[in-house]
Amino acid sequence: MNKEIILEDLGSRDYKEIWDYQEKLFKKILDLKIRNRREELELRTPNYLLFVEHPHVYTLGKSGDVSNLLISEDQLKAKKATFYKINRGGDITYHGPGQIVGYPILDLENFFTDIHKYLRLLEETIILTLQDYNIKSERSPGETGVWLDVGTPFARKICAMGVRASRWVTMHGFAFNVNANLGYFDNIVPCGIKEKAVTSLNVELGQAKVDENEVKQKILTHFSNLFMAEIIKSDV
Repeated sequence: MNKEIILEDLGSRDYKEIWDYQEKLFKKILDLKIRNRREELELRTPNYLLFVEHPHVYTLGKSGDVSNLLISEDQLKAKKATFYKINRGGDITYHGPGQIVGYPILDLENFFTDIHKYLRLLEETIILTLQDYNIKSERSPGETGVWLDVGTPFARKICAMGVRASRWVTMHGFAFNVNANLGYFDNIVPCGIKEKAVTSLNVELGQAKVDENEVKQKILTHFSNLFMAEIIKSDV
């Protein structure tokens, strides 16, 4: 089993460009697994973790309801935002500047074969990262992601998640609001969940801006510990 994960920090990149790149890496791993089984080989399958920030974009999962996008095509253009229907689970979400998006493209057969456990470890990665900032966060029953003040009128989501998996290979991932412009969430029903708010780390800390590189390092520490993996930084 290969427990090395190649980290690529891609900076600010267009959503469709990175979606296509994810699909390329995803297919590369799948093709290798198929070859291993067909030819009875034991070639190591690679694992990746992509960090990226996207320009303003709304994405709708395959089980989502397009009516949860509350603005027209013209209004999208006015806000310099784009919209895509995509192949992950979940409903609608927003990506934009000030948000750390993580796309783990893993062969889970290198780690464990349990999608439920995989999602819980992604959530735990963010929960532990927030704990480093003395913020208590948790899961909300039946609502994937990371939340604050669950079970109160002040419940709010700080990290959304949605994944796709095939033959135990994953893609898509999490979107962690660190310095996000929360006004863009007003244009959707986030994750299809009505009457619940969203928040961002800088808002919770009462800071104008949080050091995103510092947050990424904390995420990597917890991610590697939880998955018992070695992170290998790429020069991309």
